[in-house]
Amino acid sequence: MSPRTFTISRLAASAGVHIETVRYYQRRGLLHEPERPAGGVRRYGPTDVTRLQFIRRAQTMGFALDEIADLLKLTGERSCEQTRQLTERKLADVRLRLDELRQLERDLDQMVAKCSQMPVGACCPTLDLLEHARCHVSARLE
Repeated sequence: MSPRTFTISRLAASAGVHIETVRYYQRRGLLHEPERPAGGVRRYGPTDVTRLQFIRRAQTMGFALDEIADLLKLTGERSCEQTRQLTERKLADVRLRLDELRQLERDLDQMVAKCSQMPVGACCPTLDLLEHARCHVSARLE
């Protein structure tokens, strides 16, 4: 065994993922699956480790696997411009989610305030809202 190669378990451990995650990335085309030698074990190299770590870092930044696939395809002179465009779209998505989370925070704050003002034994306004306004609340949470 070459010291510069890894089994799938060592590859997975190098990026802090499970073996099944590596296999899933392979099925999605994000990571190649090396040939299995006759009677042997597939071996992965340093470039596979680098690619797996790239995928994990991109996920940490909020990129979906389809977006990561697009990032992995980028090469050449225009790669920075294309990467910037993908990143700008991701930033816009994050800002939208932040706005939605801020609204959710305000809604939850109001629910807490209403509950704290209710006399003991009274109906809970939060439960009442969730029971009767489920469509309205779920539409805002999505």
